Amino acid sequence: MQRQPDDKSWFDPFLLEQGIEAVERPQEFERLWRGFMTARVMLGLVLLLMQGVVYELGAGRDITLVLFCSAYCVVALGVRLKAGVRPLSKTLDSQWIIIVGVDILAVAALQVTQGGSINYTPLFALPILMASVLGSLLLSMACAAVVTLMLLFYATWVSAQIPTDAAAHFLQAALTGVGCFAIAFLASQIATRLTNVEQRAQRNQLAVRLQRQVNELVIESLTDGILVLDQGCTVRAANPAARQMLGAKNALGVDSFSLVALSGWKGLVELVEQSFAENSARQADVVIHHAGQGPLRVRVQTQLTATPGEHGQHLCVMFLQDQREMEARMRTEKLASMGRMSAAVAHEIRNPLAAIVQANALLDEDIANPRHKQLTQMVQQNAARLEKIVEDVLEVSRVQRRDRSKASNVLALNEAVARVCGDWQGQNMLEQLLRFDLAERDLKVRFESEHLRRILVNLLDNALRYSGFQPGAIEVSTGISRSGQPVMRVWNGGPPLDQSVQRHLFEPFFSSESRSSGLGLYICRELCEEQGASIAYGRASRKVVDTVIDGNEFVICFQSERRVNDNRGNS
Repeated sequence: MQRQPDDKSWFDPFLLEQGIEAVERPQEFERLWRGFMTARVMLGLVLLLMQGVVYELGAGRDITLVLFCSAYCVVALGVRLKAGVRPLSKTLDSQWIIIVGVDILAVAALQVTQGGSINYTPLFALPILMASVLGSLLLSMACAAVVTLMLLFYATWVSAQIPTDAAAHFLQAALTGVGCFAIAFLASQIATRLTNVEQRAQRNQLAVRLQRQVNELVIESLTDGILVLDQGCTVRAANPAARQMLGAKNALGVDSFSLVALSGWKGLVELVEQSFAENSARQADVVIHHAGQGPLRVRVQTQLTATPGEHGQHLCVMFLQDQREMEARMRTEKLASMGRMSAAVAHEIRNPLAAIVQANALLDEDIANPRHKQLTQMVQQNAARLEKIVEDVLEVSRVQRRDRSKASNVLALNEAVARVCGDWQGQNMLEQLLRFDLAERDLKVRFESEHLRRILVNLLDNALRYSGFQPGAIEVSTGISRSGQPVMRVWNGGPPLDQSVQRHLFEPFFSSESRSSGLGLYICRELCEEQGASIAYGRASRKVVDTVIDGNEFVICFQSERRVNDNRGNS
C-alpha cells in the first residue's frame, strides 16, 4: 500500500520496505507451516489407526493398506521434523511432490483401493489448502486441476465397471472438482489478504520502532529535564538531565522512583497534584533542595497526556529547565554584544594610543628633571598596559587562531613555572598558600613563555578566588601523562562546579559570576590550542596538612620538543 500524499511521516516507505525485507520470515507463516505439517502427521496416524482396527476386526485381510498408511505417516513426520520452513514455489517441483503431491497420491490410492466402502475425497481439501496458503494462486489452481482430473479418471474407471451409475459418478466428480477450485481460490485470497495485513503491521511496527529510537536519542541528549509521572507522583521515565537536576543518589540509575520520597522535591509534587486536580497544564518556578548543596531554581512546565495510560489513568509530562543556565545564557548574550562593542572601541583606541606612546617617548628625550622622568615612565607603563588590554580584546573578538605552523620556542617547563609562580606569590604576598610539585627532570616543551605566563597567572587567580586562604590550598605540579606528554596541573581545594557551568566553562563571555567577564578560561584555551596544547577541567584529590581534600584541577597537555620534531620530519 502506497503512502498518500497528505500522510506525514519522517520515514520514506522504501526505507520501511527495505527494513521489512531485512528481517526474518514472519512467525505467523512459520506457525501456519508447522500447523499444516502437524495436521499431515495427525492424518497419517488416524489413517494408520483406522486401517489397523479394520485389519484386526477381520474386515480386510490385506496388510498392504496398513503398510501404506505407515509409510505415509513416516514421510509426513520426516517432513515435519527435517524440512525447512519456506513457501511453496510456483511450479510443481520436488518440494511440491514431497508435501502436496504425496498427500494427493495417498488420498487417491486409498480412494481407489477402498472406494466401494469408504469415500476419501474430502481429504483432498488438505493438500489444496496447503497449496493455497503456503504457495501462490497459480499453484493452488494447478493442484485443484490435478485433483479434478484424478476424480474424472476415477469416475471413468468406476463407470466402466458399473455402466448404470456412470452419470452419477461423473456428476459427483464434477461437483467435487468445482468445490476444489472454490476452496483453492478462496483460501488463496484469504491468505493473500492476511499476508498484506501482516506486512502493513510489520511496516507500522518498524516505523514505530524507528520513531521510538529517534525520540529516545533526542530526549537523552536534551539539556532540559523531562519526567513522566502518574497520579501517585511515581516517575515512570526520566532523562539524564532530569535525574541530574533532581540530584538524588538513590534515584539515579533506577527505572522508577517516587517524588514523595524526599522532602526537597515537595514543590514538584505540589505542581503535579495541581495539574491532575485541575486537569490542565501548569507552569511555575520551583526550588529543589539538594542535601549538602545549595538550592536549585527550576522553571517547571507540566502537560497531561491526551490518552489515558495504564489502568485508565492519565500521565503527566514535566519539563524542567535550570534557571541558572537560562540566566547564564542571557548574560552570555549580553556580554557577547558588549564584546563586539568593546572590539569596535578598542580598534578606535589603537591609533590615539600609538600617538600618546610616541609623544611620551619624544617628551622623555627632552626632560632632565628626575621627577618629570618618573611621570613619563608612569605614562609609558600605563600606555603599555592599555595597549595589552586592547590587544586582548581584539584577539577575543576575532576568535581566530594564529598560524600553528610557525615554530614556538623551546621552553624549560619547570624553570618557567617556578619563575611565574614566584612572581605571582610576590605580587599577592601569598607565600604559604601556593605549593609546588615539579617533575624531577626538567621538561622541554614547545610553548611561548609569555603565553604560559598569561595562562598560569589566569589559572592561579581563578584558584585563589575559590580555594580560600588555607595554607597549601593551591598546588602547581608538572609531570608526564600516561600518553607520554608533558603536563602542568593547577589544583585548588574549592567546591565542585555546577554541571551547567562545566558545559560552558571554556566558552567566551560565559561566567557563573555576575562581576566576571568570562574571558579568562576562553583566552587560556585559545592560547593552548594556538601552541598545539590542550586544557581540560576535572576533579582530583590532594593531601593538604595530613588531610585528603577533593578539589578542582586544570590540566594542560603540551607538545614535547621530540614530538614536534617528529611531526616536522613526517611532513
